[in-house]
Amino acid sequence: MSTQTLLASLFRYKAWADEGLLAGLADLAGKAPPDDYRTALRVFNHAAIVDRIFVANVQRTAHAFTATGAPEPPPLEALADAVRETDRWYVDYVSRLSPQELEESIEFTFTDGAPGRMSREEMLGHVVAHAGYHRGEVGRIMTRLTGSSPPDTFTGYLHQAEPARRTQGA
Repeated sequence: MSTQTLLASLFRYKAWADEGLLAGLADLAGKAPPDDYRTALRVFNHAAIVDRIFVANVQRTAHAFTATGAPEPPPLEALADAVRETDRWYVDYVSRLSPQELEESIEFTFTDGAPGRMSREEMLGHVVAHAGYHRGEVGRIMTRLTGSSPPDTFTGYLHQAEPARRTQGA
């Protein structure tokens, strides 16, 4: 399996997991204590902002973010639109990269002003891992409040997306 094939699968998984979390947050709206719901939105918004920052970084373009979070999260509908748009962008972007582009080292500046340098594939890997960490953080809030959280495993995604993977010897 190539790096590009793996990253393409991981970004489709990320989009699937993000959809599950968005649905869970929509179900939680109005039921959860307001401070807990706001915290969950703030955490997910942080992950979404970092996703957008790295959209700029992998393209060697500037972004307008001066921080990786916001004091107040946007309404869920606006957050959902931004997450879906960004997820679609990553799925499309990864499908078009050459092996040389994946390996290319890129210099950028973090929001705190510190310089950074990573390969494009490292940045894409960071986006997937970072998002998963924060979906898990929101999932813990949801589990505390409701007893469960949306499914969020790569294996779960693969088996849902490709049910034939559940058959042995095929």
